[in-house]
Amino acid sequence: MRILMADDAPFDVQPGATVGEAEIDALYASTDALLRLNFVATLDGAANGPDGVSGSINSGADHQGFAAMRRAADVLLVGAGTVRAEEYGPARTPMVVVSRRAQRPESVRDKDGIVLATTRASGAQEDERIWVCGEDTVDLAAVIERARASFGPHVLCEGGPTLAAELVATGLVDELGLSWTPHLVGGSRAAHPRILDGTDVQVDLTCRHLLEEDGTLLGLWRVASLTEQARRSPR
Repeated sequence: MRILMADDAPFDVQPGATVGEAEIDALYASTDALLRLNFVATLDGAANGPDGVSGSINSGADHQGFAAMRRAADVLLVGAGTVRAEEYGPARTPMVVVSRRAQRPESVRDKDGIVLATTRASGAQEDERIWVCGEDTVDLAAVIERARASFGPHVLCEGGPTLAAELVATGLVDELGLSWTPHLVGGSRAAHPRILDGTDVQVDLTCRHLLEEDGTLLGLWRVASLTEQARRSPR
């Protein structure tokens, strides 16, 4: 893996130099309260491949970034549709699955380390494995607050695009980790959504680092503050 740039790396950066797992972990590490999105996309912007899942567009380099971000996180946040489509299983990191209708995907049903966040309208009863957050829609701010209180400050959201867009729109996201892999899939946006889908947002970001290996580009971006965004807006 080559490092192309890093604005606040905890080590000396020589553009083009090779970095290993320890340096990659250091680039993604954070002890702050943080909500980070993690996505992979093709060069034409699709968040999934011909089979409808992201596994067919990722790469070895993308997996290195994915693994580093998981190691840095205290808790994972994933939409039920993504858990179902990608056939998630339990992870070493605790996982909160968001489902408005309280439908726990089969692949994580009755598994340890999995919490379902849902609505009161779903009829689900609150217990240690079910959080009722919101009336008719899931109150994402409440979910994040409970996740941090239960597991720790660093939340990593792995999608899907609808959940990610809602998190960005509500101002909860601090960073975006995005890998571009050297693939093109074409097709319609309905079949191949972008990494944010369904909710319009207008948010500026600043680049923290860029890495490259075998044509895959890994980037980490920080959501700009309101002051920074106002300064960039055309007058």
